[in-house]
Amino acid sequence: MLEPRRLLTFREVARRGSFSRAAEALSLSQPAVSQQVAALERELATTLLTRGPGGAVPTRMGSLLLEHADALAARLALADAQVAEAAAEEERRLHIGAFPSALAGIVPTALARLTAAHADLDVQVVEAGSRQLADAVAAGGLHVALVLEEADQPTRPPVQRVELGDDPLIAAVGPRHPLAARSRIRLAELAGDVWAAPSHDHLIRRACRDAGFDPRIAFVLGDPMATVAVVAAGMAVTLVPRLLAPRLHGVRLLDVRDAPTRTLAAVLPPTGQRRVARAFVREARLAHRRSRTALRPAGRSR
Repeated sequence: MLEPRRLLTFREVARRGSFSRAAEALSLSQPAVSQQVAALERELATTLLTRGPGGAVPTRMGSLLLEHADALAARLALADAQVAEAAAEEERRLHIGAFPSALAGIVPTALARLTAAHADLDVQVVEAGSRQLADAVAAGGLHVALVLEEADQPTRPPVQRVELGDDPLIAAVGPRHPLAARSRIRLAELAGDVWAAPSHDHLIRRACRDAGFDPRIAFVLGDPMATVAVVAAGMAVTLVPRLLAPRLHGVRLLDVRDAPTRTLAAVLPPTGQRRVARAFVREARLAHRRSRTALRPAGRSR
C-alpha cells in the first residue's frame, strides 16, 4: 500500500518541476521533500523523476504514477469540500433544552436575537426537568440546556456549567388577598392559606416547611396558566419564579424575604461545543439580565 503523503509530495514536485517550489507550496523544507520522494522511489524500486537543468521531470513510471496521484488529490479535495459542507450543515442545527419557566421567559428572547444573526439556523427546543436536561447534554442529545440549580442539588457532571444569574421565588396572591397591598412578606405569613403547587413534594412544600409550617396544597396544577387563574380568583396562593413575573397577569406578586433562590445556569458538553450553542448562552444571559431590570415593583397586579 502506497503511503499517500509521499505520493502527494511526489505529485507536487512533478507538477512544479522543482523540489524547492514544491517545498514552498507544501510548507516543508527542501530536504524533507527530497527524502519523501526518495523513500517513494525505494518503495517502488524505480526512478520516478529525472533531475536535470530543466528541473525535475517524471519518468515513464513517474508519469503513470502521476495519473494516480492526480486522481487521489482530486478525491481528497472532494472529500475536504464535502466534509466542510457537512460540518457547516451540522453547525446550523441547534438542539436546546430548558425547564418550563425559562421556555416561557428568556428562551424566546434569546432565540429571536440568535436567529436574527443566523437566519439559516435550524433550532429544535425541548422541555424537561433540570436533571434530565443535564443528562441529555452529557449524552450528546442536546447541544445546550438551561437548568435550575438548588443549593443542595448542583448540576451533575460531566457537563460544563455557565452561571447566568439567580431566579428567586416570589409569592403570588389574589388581588383581594389581605397581603395584596404589601411589597414584601415572610413566607410564614401565608401559613393559613390554601396553596397551589405543581406537586405535593414540590420545592414549594420544602420552602414552607423550612419557614415553619406545612402548606395545605389543595390545587396540584402543572399548568402555570391554570395556577394563575386559581390564584387570581382568590382560591389559593403560590410561589412562582421571578423569571415569569412579566408574563403573569391578574395576580399580586410579593417579594418573600425567606423564599429560596435558585441559580439559573446553562450546561454545555465538556468538549466539542458548538459556536452557535455558546452564542445562545450569551444571548440567554443578556435576556435574563433584561428580564430582571424590566420587572415592575412587586406588589402590583400583573
